[in-house]
Amino acid sequence: MGAADIVPGVSGGTVALVLGIYERLVESIRAGSSALGHMVRGDWPGTGRWLQRVDWGFLIPLLVGILLAVLSLASVLETLLHDYPEEMAGAFTGLIAGSVIIAWRLVGRWHAMALATAVGMAVATFYVLGLREGTSDETVAQLADPALWAFFGAGAIAICAMILPGVSGSFLLVVLGMYGPVLEAVNERSLTTLGVMLVGMILGLALFSQLLSWALSHHHDTVVAGLIGLMAGSLRVLWPWPDGLDSTVLGRPDENLAGVVGLSVLGLAVVVLLGRLGSRVK
Repeated sequence: MGAADIVPGVSGGTVALVLGIYERLVESIRAGSSALGHMVRGDWPGTGRWLQRVDWGFLIPLLVGILLAVLSLASVLETLLHDYPEEMAGAFTGLIAGSVIIAWRLVGRWHAMALATAVGMAVATFYVLGLREGTSDETVAQLADPALWAFFGAGAIAICAMILPGVSGSFLLVVLGMYGPVLEAVNERSLTTLGVMLVGMILGLALFSQLLSWALSHHHDTVVAGLIGLMAGSLRVLWPWPDGLDSTVLGRPDENLAGVVGLSVLGLAVVVLLGRLGSRVK
């Protein structure tokens, strides 16, 4: 799950589904978030009861494995992004396109509201990302020297993908322009920055686990359709050639076209295969 979460386009939630631990993971997260809610209200007996419902023997080894994967792979990905920006952007594009296909299958019925939500989110995301200013030396756009509150918000948003199959937390970091800064913070072992981000992750996961349960119960197809539109529209930010982030014109492919397309197809195939395995397990 950690290896999947650090790569844009692959969801840790999808891997949990494939491995048959998804429901167990969600239940533990819900119990933990409920315990946190009781703690905030000063209800210590209620906090104790909910903490006892957390499957610690399962959750702690899982979190340790995720952390070790993130720490060991962050430097590799940062190097690849620097040395092969176009090829990596192509691979990420394929991974996210595959995630769109997986999420599409999660929609039970494409009614008018779901379809309108998907199209609206795709168009809005594509337009908003077109307003961002590209750089000449990096294909995957990122913020320069973000403040600590940006890491807090990025952690709170990206962690939500952990319990949502088909949506990648790293993909959300790419959209926010925080993927590069977060990799840098991990590689440099910036404890203050990572601590602030961890707090955001804890609060974000606690709140989102409750919200997700309600939203999916009452508006499942519309919620998933909106996520599909978000992922589809955000492909603009991963256009593999530097001036692809221009607000009006997408850049033309160069001599690396074959390699970029090949990696895109490979990334898409990997995610679709994971999705099929997940469906069989479910």
